[in-house]
Amino acid sequence: MPAEGVAQDGAGAVPNRRARGAPGPQYRGGVLGKTERLEIFSDGVVAIAITLLVLDLRLPTAKAGGLWHAIGSHWPSYFAYVLSFAVIGIIWVSHHTMFGHIGSADRGLLFWNLFLLLGVAFVPFPTSLLAQYVHQGGTNAEAAAAVYSMTMTVIGLGFLAIWLHLRRHPNLLDDQAERPNLDRSIRLSLVSPVVYGLTIGLAFISPVACLGAYALIAAYLAAGPSSRALVARPLQAVRAAAAGRPAGAASGDGDGADPRPAAVRHDETGRSGSTAKGTP
Repeated sequence: MPAEGVAQDGAGAVPNRRARGAPGPQYRGGVLGKTERLEIFSDGVVAIAITLLVLDLRLPTAKAGGLWHAIGSHWPSYFAYVLSFAVIGIIWVSHHTMFGHIGSADRGLLFWNLFLLLGVAFVPFPTSLLAQYVHQGGTNAEAAAAVYSMTMTVIGLGFLAIWLHLRRHPNLLDDQAERPNLDRSIRLSLVSPVVYGLTIGLAFISPVACLGAYALIAAYLAAGPSSRALVARPLQAVRAAAAGRPAGAASGDGDGADPRPAAVRHDETGRSGSTAKGTP
C-alpha cells in the first residue's frame, strides 16, 4: 500500500493532493491549512470595492423639463460604473472558480492574494477618473485611461502570480485539478496583463478606444479560460477513456498511464493492496 501522502500511478510516485476542504497538516513546508478565511476576506474586499463604485453616480442638476438631457450628459459616469462593476464581478467569479480548485493555502499564496486585492480595492479611483475626464479629451482623458489600464494590468499580474505560485507548489491544488494543465492555465492568464498593458499605450492615442478594449477583455475573461483549462482533461485522455483504453495506449507509447485523477488511483491502489495482503 502506498505511503501516506503519496499516490501511485504509471508515472511513479507523486505528491497526493489534498481534497477540497480537507484540513491541512500543522505548519510544515509552509502549508497553513484550508482556504476558507482567505476566501471570506477576499469576498469582503471585493464587496466593498464594488459597492464604492456607486458613490460616483451624482444626481444631475436640471431646470424644468431638462432632466432627461441632464441625465444623458452624465453618460461617462454610467458607462464607467457598468464597466467597473462588470470587471470586479468577473474578478470575483474568476477568484471563486480558481480557489474552488485549491485545497490549502501557504504564506506565499496569502501574500500573492493580498497583492491581487490591492489592485481590486483601487478600482473605484480610476473609475472616477474615467467618469470625470474621458469625455473631455486631451491629456486629462489620456491620463485617466492610462491609470485605469495600469490598475487592470496590476490585477492581471496578481492572478498570474497566483498561478505561478501554484505551479511551484502543486500540493496546494485539490484532487480535481490536472497538474499538467497548469502550464496552459498560466499561458491563458497572460492575456489579461499583456493586453491591458498594451492599452496603456493606446490610452495616449485614443482614450475612447480603450473603453472598447476594456469591454472586449472583460468578455474574454468572463469565460474563465484559465480556471477551466486547469480541470480540463487532455483530449488524448478523453479519447482513450471513451475507447476503454489507458491514455498511453491511445498514443502508442505503451506506458499505460491511467488518465483518472490521482485520488481515484490512490484509493483503488490502496484497496488492491489490502486485498493482496489478505490473499493466501
